[in-house]
Amino acid sequence: MATSPSSSVVSTTEDSGGSPTISFIHPDILQTHFLPRLDGFSLTSLSCASSYLHSISTVESLWRDVSISQWPSINHPRVQRIITSFRNGHRSFFSDCFPLLSLPVDPTCHHPNRPSDTPEIISAVDIYYQSTLIFSKVHETDASTEWFEYPSFRVDLIDPKENLRTPIEMKSLKDLEENLTLSWIVIDPTRKRAANFSSFRRVSVERHWLTRDIRVKYATILAGNGFGSLEPEFVECKVVVTCGRKEEGMLHLKEVCMQVEDMRGNPLNGKDSLGFLVHAMEYGKRERGDEERKRYNKQYLEFKSERRQRKLVKRRIHALKVGCVAVGISIAVALCWLFLVINNL
Repeated sequence: MATSPSSSVVSTTEDSGGSPTISFIHPDILQTHFLPRLDGFSLTSLSCASSYLHSISTVESLWRDVSISQWPSINHPRVQRIITSFRNGHRSFFSDCFPLLSLPVDPTCHHPNRPSDTPEIISAVDIYYQSTLIFSKVHETDASTEWFEYPSFRVDLIDPKENLRTPIEMKSLKDLEENLTLSWIVIDPTRKRAANFSSFRRVSVERHWLTRDIRVKYATILAGNGFGSLEPEFVECKVVVTCGRKEEGMLHLKEVCMQVEDMRGNPLNGKDSLGFLVHAMEYGKRERGDEERKRYNKQYLEFKSERRQRKLVKRRIHALKVGCVAVGISIAVALCWLFLVINNL
């Protein structure tokens, strides 16, 4: 008769000459004192080591604690109810959101033009300065109205009149560049999928020339497949955090927002943006490692280079049009002057 992991106390192997294995330790001890000390990646690796370790490391409460430790914002009653409805609960949610998205261009992965059965999306956002949590919020976006579909898609987490004070002393632009990290998880309650659309670390940091506020940008490149009127191309899901400094020298958050832009830098409407986000949640690869990070950085630089090229071409075409108009006006003026001169002779 087979025994469950909880009833197993001692196990031996012939290869080790009858010496005790890891299952010699009671599973309650492992689940109480050892497994809770691991992060999600280590816990996932451990569960692949043996069937016994897999059975004791897939407990829902364990993955719930790991997920909340990684992303405190998901410890929200509504978000918790949605995550428990995922296929494997918090374990499925963690595998969706960690590591970050890595999206290849795959034309065979088509998605409906408008995900009509996605009436809302939920954003769970956490911002850290080093190891200190300075911002955590859950935001629900209604995607079922015409107001959402056609204006430019933008999710704002801070009211324009708000100015959130943090316990962090603002030192310099370089300090924020190195120490400010962000996680922006988008959850689809209908499809029971999620993804982290942040690059975790910034892709650019710049100071506004007038207000002297610092804008920290995070971005993920999404593969396009011709949603709506768009041609197949890359789009950029960008998150901008605007930071200011008050008299007391403390860091203040003025803006935390997300937008999806095309290759020309134009913001997409809600209909097309939702299509790209849902497509990414369903078909995006999740990979980990330095090589993957290098590949993503290269991909982002290529995206920015192509965007600059398109803007340059657009400016040249505009300059050519202006030149043609100017030449046309000059010719018209010259002809009029010539006509007047001839009439006066």
